[in-house]
Amino acid sequence: MNEQIRNSYFIFVRLVLLLTLSACSVMNELKETGVSLRILLLVSFYIGLMAVKELFRLPVKRIITAAGALAWLALICFEGMSFWLLGFFTANELLSLFPELDFKWYFVPMIGTLVESPYSFPVQLVTAFMMAILYIQHNYVVAGYRKQMKEDVLTEQSLKKDMREKESAARAELKRSALQAENQILEERASLSQTLHDKLGHNINGSIYQLEGVKILMDKDPEKAGQMVQAVIDQLRTGMDEIRAILRKERPDKKDLALLQLYKLCEDCNNKGVETDFQREGDISQISDGMWEVILDNAFEAVSNAMKYARCKHIDIRLLVMNKMVRCSISDDGVGCKEIKDGMGISGMRRRVRAAGGTLDFETEAGFTVTMLLPM
Repeated sequence: MNEQIRNSYFIFVRLVLLLTLSACSVMNELKETGVSLRILLLVSFYIGLMAVKELFRLPVKRIITAAGALAWLALICFEGMSFWLLGFFTANELLSLFPELDFKWYFVPMIGTLVESPYSFPVQLVTAFMMAILYIQHNYVVAGYRKQMKEDVLTEQSLKKDMREKESAARAELKRSALQAENQILEERASLSQTLHDKLGHNINGSIYQLEGVKILMDKDPEKAGQMVQAVIDQLRTGMDEIRAILRKERPDKKDLALLQLYKLCEDCNNKGVETDFQREGDISQISDGMWEVILDNAFEAVSNAMKYARCKHIDIRLLVMNKMVRCSISDDGVGCKEIKDGMGISGMRRRVRAAGGTLDFETEAGFTVTMLLPM
């Protein structure tokens, strides 16, 4: 209701102005010569036209306003100059139907103050000037603000749409990265399983066959059996060396495992209804294995605390590799806290960072942020 009144306030202002000027004109005519039925009908017709024209679109509104102007001219021609003030109102109404006109046109009706009428020059001047200011304010100042507000709303909606699209794209990219890392780990496991099967299976099977032969020859030819046992030992030792080499070669990179764990952490939080975003910058290959352990342990601790206590809707994990330092921050938009109490979780975070030669900071003003700064 309030919004409707704000949007239609100028209609009420013009209606009050119309009725006031009409009443002044009728009272002046009554004082001069008296009011006839024809005057009342013409005035009523004029008021009716000016009042209902707002119900129609611009082309019909122009026709009705023109008809109202003719009704005013009829009052002037047949009834006298008592209705001259209504001419200023009529002129401004006609001008307002052409929004492309410059605002200076609204001062043109003030020329009518030079016409001789029952009203004094100051009364005519003040009436014409105030109406010009009133119409200029509405049609240019207020309309300009409304136009700007509409553009701002459209811009805000566009920005929100872009943000939603970017968030959706980021979540999709996060999911693709997690799946890609997980697929890589699965492929490496499959490759390791196949390699172990080929190398270890052949070696063990050969050893079993030789040991079966040793069991038969043990009593008949102990010397031959001893040689075969030694061959089995040598074969198993060679197989063990091959297994160690395979494991060293096929072992997944610590960086890939760490990234997979971070992506899985974000995915778990998203599945629980808390939007979690992980972003990285810089050459992460420079991060050592020990540093990855500190980052992972503290990240899991910080996210776990946020999920338990922060009542947050969003968590950001940022990893930045600089020239000689690594900066990792975990922040949420939750309730924050006034005082940080070092429980087992925060104490453990401090201990791990201190052991790595780094620093740990907390920010609690807007949500809760944990920032690790580790030297490379």
